[in-house]
Amino acid sequence: MGDLTMRDVWELAISFTTGFLAGFVYNIPVGPINISIINEGAQRGFVRATLIGAGAMVMDAVYCALGFAGASSLLASRHIRAALELVSFLLMLFLGFKYLLAPDIPTISRGADVIEKKLHPHTAFMTGFVRMLGNPSVLVLWLALAATFTAHQWVDPTFESKVACVLGVALGAQAWFTLLAWGASLGHRKLSERTLLRLSHASGFGLLLLAVYIGWRLVHLLAQR
Repeated sequence: MGDLTMRDVWELAISFTTGFLAGFVYNIPVGPINISIINEGAQRGFVRATLIGAGAMVMDAVYCALGFAGASSLLASRHIRAALELVSFLLMLFLGFKYLLAPDIPTISRGADVIEKKLHPHTAFMTGFVRMLGNPSVLVLWLALAATFTAHQWVDPTFESKVACVLGVALGAQAWFTLLAWGASLGHRKLSERTLLRLSHASGFGLLLLAVYIGWRLVHLLAQR
Protein backbone atom coordinates (compact mmCIF):
# COMPACT_ATOMS: atom_id res chain seq x y z
CA MET A 1 0.00 0.00 0.00
CA GLY A 2 2.97 2.36 0.49
CA ASP A 3 2.95 5.35 2.82
CA LEU A 4 -0.53 6.30 3.95
CA THR A 5 -1.48 9.96 4.03
CA MET A 6 -4.02 11.40 6.43
CA ARG A 7 -6.45 11.59 3.51
CA ASP A 8 -5.96 7.87 2.83
CA VAL A 9 -6.57 7.04 6.49
CA TRP A 10 -9.68 9.22 6.53
CA GLU A 11 -11.08 7.58 3.40
CA LEU A 12 -10.43 4.11 4.82
CA ALA A 13 -12.11 5.14 8.08
CA ILE A 14 -15.18 6.33 6.15
CA SER A 15 -15.28 3.06 4.19
CA PHE A 16 -14.98 1.02 7.38
CA THR A 17 -17.66 3.06 9.18
CA THR A 18 -20.01 2.77 6.19
CA GLY A 19 -19.56 -1.00 6.21
CA PHE A 20 -19.97 -1.26 9.98
CA LEU A 21 -23.23 0.69 10.00
CA ALA A 22 -24.55 -1.24 7.00
CA GLY A 23 -23.65 -4.61 8.52
CA PHE A 24 -25.21 -3.68 11.86
CA VAL A 25 -28.43 -2.06 10.62
CA TYR A 26 -29.07 -4.51 7.76
CA ASN A 27 -29.12 -7.49 10.15
CA ILE A 28 -31.57 -5.96 12.64
CA PRO A 29 -34.77 -6.80 10.71
CA VAL A 30 -36.55 -9.99 11.70
CA GLY A 31 -35.29 -13.13 9.99
CA PRO A 32 -34.30 -16.77 10.53
CA ILE A 33 -30.82 -15.87 11.82
CA ASN A 34 -32.11 -13.55 14.53
CA ILE A 35 -34.81 -16.02 15.57
CA SER A 36 -32.22 -18.81 15.79
CA ILE A 37 -29.96 -16.64 17.94
CA ILE A 38 -32.79 -15.72 20.30
CA ASN A 39 -33.91 -19.34 20.70
CA GLU A 40 -30.40 -20.74 21.14
CA GLY A 41 -29.37 -17.92 23.47
CA ALA A 42 -32.35 -18.54 25.72
CA GLN A 43 -32.10 -22.34 25.70
CA ARG A 44 -28.38 -23.13 25.33
CA GLY A 45 -26.53 -19.97 26.26
CA PHE A 46 -24.55 -17.05 24.93
CA VAL A 47 -21.65 -18.93 23.31
CA ARG A 48 -23.74 -21.13 21.01
CA ALA A 49 -25.94 -18.20 19.97
CA THR A 50 -22.85 -16.11 19.21
CA LEU A 51 -21.39 -18.90 17.07
CA ILE A 52 -24.58 -18.98 14.98
CA GLY A 53 -24.12 -15.26 14.46
CA ALA A 54 -20.45 -15.76 13.55
CA GLY A 55 -21.36 -18.26 10.85
CA ALA A 56 -23.96 -15.91 9.40
CA MET A 57 -21.47 -13.03 9.58
CA VAL A 58 -18.86 -14.89 7.52
CA MET A 59 -21.33 -15.66 4.73
CA ASP A 60 -22.68 -12.11 4.89
CA ALA A 61 -19.14 -10.75 4.40
CA VAL A 62 -18.62 -13.12 1.45
CA TYR A 63 -21.83 -11.86 -0.17
CA CYS A 64 -20.68 -8.28 0.44
CA ALA A 65 -17.29 -8.95 -1.21
CA LEU A 66 -19.03 -10.54 -4.20
CA GLY A 67 -21.31 -7.52 -4.38
CA PHE A 68 -18.33 -5.18 -4.65
CA ALA A 69 -16.75 -7.43 -7.29
CA GLY A 70 -19.90 -7.27 -9.39
CA ALA A 71 -20.46 -3.56 -8.85
CA SER A 72 -16.92 -2.70 -9.99
CA SER A 73 -17.55 -3.83 -13.55
CA LEU A 74 -21.05 -2.38 -13.71
CA LEU A 75 -20.00 1.08 -12.52
CA ALA A 76 -17.64 1.48 -15.48
CA SER A 77 -20.62 2.62 -17.56
CA ARG A 78 -22.19 5.98 -16.75
CA HIS A 79 -25.66 4.87 -17.81
CA ILE A 80 -25.48 1.61 -15.87
CA ARG A 81 -24.28 3.56 -12.84
CA ALA A 82 -27.36 5.80 -13.03
CA ALA A 83 -29.57 2.72 -13.45
CA LEU A 84 -27.99 1.08 -10.39
CA GLU A 85 -28.60 4.19 -8.32
CA LEU A 86 -32.26 4.00 -9.34
CA VAL A 87 -32.34 0.30 -8.44
CA SER A 88 -30.75 1.12 -5.08
CA PHE A 89 -33.43 3.72 -4.40
CA LEU A 90 -36.23 1.31 -5.30
CA LEU A 91 -34.65 -1.50 -3.27
CA MET A 92 -34.27 0.66 -0.16
CA LEU A 93 -37.86 1.83 -0.61
CA PHE A 94 -39.13 -1.75 -0.95
CA LEU A 95 -37.15 -3.06 2.02
CA GLY A 96 -38.08 -0.05 4.12
CA PHE A 97 -41.80 -0.63 3.68
CA LYS A 98 -41.35 -4.41 3.98
CA TYR A 99 -39.67 -4.17 7.39
CA LEU A 100 -41.75 -1.23 8.61
CA LEU A 101 -45.03 -3.01 7.85
CA ALA A 102 -43.93 -6.57 8.75
CA PRO A 103 -46.89 -8.10 10.65
CA ASP A 104 -45.13 -11.14 12.10
CA ILE A 105 -41.95 -13.19 12.33
CA PRO A 106 -40.88 -14.93 9.11
CA THR A 107 -39.78 -18.55 9.23
CA ILE A 108 -36.66 -20.04 7.66
CA SER A 109 -36.47 -19.41 3.90
CA ARG A 110 -37.16 -22.24 1.45
CA GLY A 111 -33.63 -21.98 0.04
CA ALA A 112 -32.04 -22.28 3.46
CA ASP A 113 -34.29 -25.22 4.31
CA VAL A 114 -33.24 -27.08 1.14
CA ILE A 115 -29.54 -26.44 1.76
CA GLU A 116 -29.79 -27.49 5.42
CA LYS A 117 -31.38 -30.80 4.42
CA LYS A 118 -28.53 -31.44 1.97
CA LEU A 119 -25.58 -30.29 4.11
CA HIS A 120 -26.87 -31.25 7.58
CA PRO A 121 -24.88 -28.65 9.56
CA HIS A 122 -23.80 -30.13 12.90
CA THR A 123 -22.32 -27.06 14.57
CA ALA A 124 -23.76 -23.73 15.60
CA PHE A 125 -21.31 -21.90 13.32
CA MET A 126 -22.27 -23.94 10.26
CA THR A 127 -25.97 -23.53 11.05
CA GLY A 128 -25.62 -19.76 10.85
CA PHE A 129 -23.40 -20.03 7.76
CA VAL A 130 -25.83 -22.29 5.88
CA ARG A 131 -28.90 -20.24 6.78
CA MET A 132 -27.27 -17.10 5.38
CA LEU A 133 -26.02 -19.05 2.36
CA GLY A 134 -29.58 -20.18 1.67
CA ASN A 135 -30.73 -16.58 1.19
CA PRO A 136 -29.23 -15.48 -2.17
CA SER A 137 -31.31 -12.30 -2.11
CA VAL A 138 -28.63 -11.05 0.28
CA LEU A 139 -26.18 -11.07 -2.65
CA VAL A 140 -28.56 -8.92 -4.71
CA LEU A 141 -28.87 -6.50 -1.81
CA TRP A 142 -25.10 -6.22 -1.38
CA LEU A 143 -24.65 -5.67 -5.10
CA ALA A 144 -27.05 -2.72 -4.91
CA LEU A 145 -25.49 -1.41 -1.69
CA ALA A 146 -21.95 -1.74 -3.06
CA ALA A 147 -22.99 0.26 -6.13
CA THR A 148 -24.65 2.86 -3.91
CA PHE A 149 -21.66 3.20 -1.59
CA THR A 150 -19.26 3.56 -4.51
CA ALA A 151 -21.46 5.91 -6.53
CA HIS A 152 -21.91 8.22 -3.53
CA GLN A 153 -18.17 8.04 -2.73
CA TRP A 154 -18.73 6.54 0.71
CA VAL A 155 -16.39 3.77 -0.44
CA ASP A 156 -13.59 4.53 -2.90
CA PRO A 157 -13.12 2.24 -5.93
CA THR A 158 -9.81 0.96 -4.54
CA PHE A 159 -9.01 -2.49 -3.23
CA GLU A 160 -8.02 -1.16 0.20
CA SER A 161 -11.21 0.84 0.57
CA LYS A 162 -13.40 -2.11 -0.39
CA VAL A 163 -11.54 -4.38 2.04
CA ALA A 164 -12.09 -1.81 4.80
CA CYS A 165 -15.80 -1.74 4.00
CA VAL A 166 -16.13 -5.54 3.95
CA LEU A 167 -14.27 -5.73 7.27
CA GLY A 168 -16.65 -3.11 8.66
CA VAL A 169 -19.63 -5.13 7.44
CA ALA A 170 -18.28 -8.25 9.16
CA LEU A 171 -17.68 -6.47 12.47
CA GLY A 172 -20.98 -4.59 12.29
CA ALA A 173 -22.94 -7.78 11.64
CA GLN A 174 -21.13 -9.62 14.42
CA ALA A 175 -21.68 -6.72 16.81
CA TRP A 176 -25.44 -6.98 16.27
CA PHE A 177 -25.51 -10.77 16.51
CA THR A 178 -23.39 -10.70 19.69
CA LEU A 179 -25.61 -8.04 21.26
CA LEU A 180 -28.68 -10.08 20.38
CA ALA A 181 -27.13 -13.28 21.77
CA TRP A 182 -26.20 -11.50 24.99
CA GLY A 183 -29.70 -10.08 25.39
CA ALA A 184 -31.33 -13.45 24.71
CA SER A 185 -29.08 -15.37 27.11
CA LEU A 186 -29.34 -12.75 29.84
CA GLY A 187 -33.06 -12.20 29.54
CA HIS A 188 -34.04 -15.87 29.14
CA ARG A 189 -36.54 -15.00 26.39
CA LYS A 190 -37.42 -11.60 27.85
CA LEU A 191 -36.00 -10.36 24.56
CA SER A 192 -39.15 -11.50 22.82
CA GLU A 193 -39.99 -11.87 19.16
CA ARG A 194 -42.33 -8.90 19.63
CA THR A 195 -39.38 -6.76 20.68
CA LEU A 196 -37.42 -7.94 17.66
CA LEU A 197 -40.37 -7.08 15.43
CA ARG A 198 -40.36 -3.55 16.81
CA LEU A 199 -36.65 -3.28 16.04
CA SER A 200 -37.46 -4.45 12.53
CA HIS A 201 -40.03 -1.68 12.19
CA ALA A 202 -37.45 0.87 13.37
CA SER A 203 -34.86 -0.36 10.88
CA GLY A 204 -37.49 -0.19 8.14
CA PHE A 205 -38.05 3.46 8.97
CA GLY A 206 -34.30 4.02 8.78
CA LEU A 207 -34.15 2.39 5.35
CA LEU A 208 -36.94 4.67 4.16
CA LEU A 209 -34.91 7.69 5.27
CA LEU A 210 -31.95 6.28 3.33
CA ALA A 211 -34.20 5.81 0.29
CA VAL A 212 -35.27 9.45 0.50
CA TYR A 213 -31.63 10.55 0.61
CA ILE A 214 -30.65 8.32 -2.33
CA GLY A 215 -33.67 9.58 -4.28
CA TRP A 216 -32.71 13.18 -3.61
CA ARG A 217 -29.15 12.51 -4.78
CA LEU A 218 -30.42 10.78 -7.90
CA VAL A 219 -32.73 13.68 -8.81
CA HIS A 220 -29.88 16.12 -8.19
CA LEU A 221 -27.52 14.16 -10.44
CA LEU A 222 -30.08 13.82 -13.23
CA ALA A 223 -30.80 17.56 -13.08
CA GLN A 224 -27.12 18.29 -13.74
CA ARG A 225 -27.02 16.17 -16.92
